[in-house]
Amino acid sequence: MAEKLQDQYRSITRDHFPPRMEIRFSGPSGETVFLYEKAGWTIDGESRGLRYGENPEQQAALYRLLNGSLALGEVETLRPGRYLASDVELLQSGKHPGKINITDVDSALGILRYFSRRPCAVIIKHNNPCGVALGDDIAHAFRRAFLADRLAAFGGAVALNREVDRETALALTENYAEVVAAPEYGPGAMEILEKKKNLRVMRIRNMADLGSWEGRVFLDFKSLLDGGLILQTSYAPRTLAKEDFLPAETVHQGATLRVLREPTDREYRDMLFGWLVETGVTSNSVLYVKDEATLGIGAGEQDRVGVAEIARDKAYRKLEDRLAWERRGKPFSALPPGEGEAIREEVRALKGGLPGAVMVSDGFFPFRDGIDVGLREGVSAVVQPGGSLRDFESIQACNEAGAAMKFTGQRSFRH
Repeated sequence: MAEKLQDQYRSITRDHFPPRMEIRFSGPSGETVFLYEKAGWTIDGESRGLRYGENPEQQAALYRLLNGSLALGEVETLRPGRYLASDVELLQSGKHPGKINITDVDSALGILRYFSRRPCAVIIKHNNPCGVALGDDIAHAFRRAFLADRLAAFGGAVALNREVDRETALALTENYAEVVAAPEYGPGAMEILEKKKNLRVMRIRNMADLGSWEGRVFLDFKSLLDGGLILQTSYAPRTLAKEDFLPAETVHQGATLRVLREPTDREYRDMLFGWLVETGVTSNSVLYVKDEATLGIGAGEQDRVGVAEIARDKAYRKLEDRLAWERRGKPFSALPPGEGEAIREEVRALKGGLPGAVMVSDGFFPFRDGIDVGLREGVSAVVQPGGSLRDFESIQACNEAGAAMKFTGQRSFRH
């Protein structure tokens, strides 16, 4: 059975999707027709589209928009020609890409568009970021993102918003990734990346202008089991600068209760960084970030306390692994018992690196038990939408801990 499954991953599932697709919108003002063309690539003489869908037995196809435009209200949601993940150039690919490769890159672009002013690296695994970081240059950003969760980064999709130079290419080849996407590859970079024969190297030239996609809204389609469709406009965060945060305050028992301490400049930077990373994380989610890099990401959970604890525990485990890797070149799990326990005690003393970090929540805290998870570890600032009937509990918790907190006035759910 194992051999059969491995063979499935090596083969291409032949799809029966047509080469072109049309979607029509009809209304009082007339009819709008959207024409899509199926994308494909020629690799080793074989012209195919997507290798398969989310699993090897699922057919899949990628379509790019050829013509048509749609405005909903004052927002233009569909317009052809400004391609990103639907029109990647495969500079190298031992195998045709699959559906997950494309959607992971697309998820990374959704985060990267908010960080065009700085070198930024996003590593996606199963449609969620496992490491996101800003850096002095793109190699520095990649290393920080990689070390944020080295284990989850294995086999992930790496997206970089700057040209890949030789230093970055060398760092990429030290580890296993399925995909790397960047706007360009500098002198000598491809010669290094070619050593990883099955690495899908994608060039997306429009990434150089990714900042123009900040806040851009597109039309999001969700198919239902019975063939029905839900359409929505995509999420666009309103908090894009320090000045956009709202005071954390509420009226309780007839009096206005507010968080007493204002964030420092460093905390504001991390609050903004974390809130924009949050746009690419599946709900329910809680993140911890520090110095414009992720420490622990909890995603896709059903309760806010539980996801805060998962993100906290991941911060501890990832720091253990990082110290083992940096000092001994080994995973934490491969260390002798004595060395492993020494690092574990060190990480406990450091509280997983969480003191001074920012805690980010995509939805409000209905009770203080969720926010207390981070505050007990020394988190110094919190970002959340606010709006709970019991916001006073979270405000009281922050004031007791001497922590800062800001509201966004907007949820950041992603399903």
